[in-house]
Amino acid sequence: MRFEISNKTLLPEKIRASLLSPHSGGYCSFEGWVRNHHEGRSVDSLEYTSYTELANKEGNRIIEKALELFDVEDIRCHHRVGHLAIGDMAVYVGAASAHRDAAFKACRYVIDEIKHTVPIWKKEHYTDKSTAWPSCKACAEGHQHDNGHSHSDSQH
Repeated sequence: MRFEISNKTLLPEKIRASLLSPHSGGYCSFEGWVRNHHEGRSVDSLEYTSYTELANKEGNRIIEKALELFDVEDIRCHHRVGHLAIGDMAVYVGAASAHRDAAFKACRYVIDEIKHTVPIWKKEHYTDKSTAWPSCKACAEGHQHDNGHSHSDSQH
């Protein structure tokens, strides 16, 4: 599977190695890390949950679509679930292609689509001991990709 949900620490070097190919001359990756703030609040940690079966299906569908849209050799995306500390990697996306431009575009497309459509939820734990399930403002407002593909409220 090119998309994977895991409760284990992500190992980007291992995922990157799975993308190596003599056909590829370009590689792009994105790593999403847990930061210590969100919208003016101090964050202590995050907790990710998912509907794993559907998330895997949707994540792999997104990657298959990216493989059709962009001239890339291969793509991987791994997303953590469970309780994550500040600095932990929550998501990794890597794309390999003959030329860098396709890898950049595919990587951006995959992370945007994953964030907007895959059933993964984030609970923030704040330093004042309160918690919240933040919503994605870009999702609520609709999102326009560089390739013209967009999301509107009716799709969520």
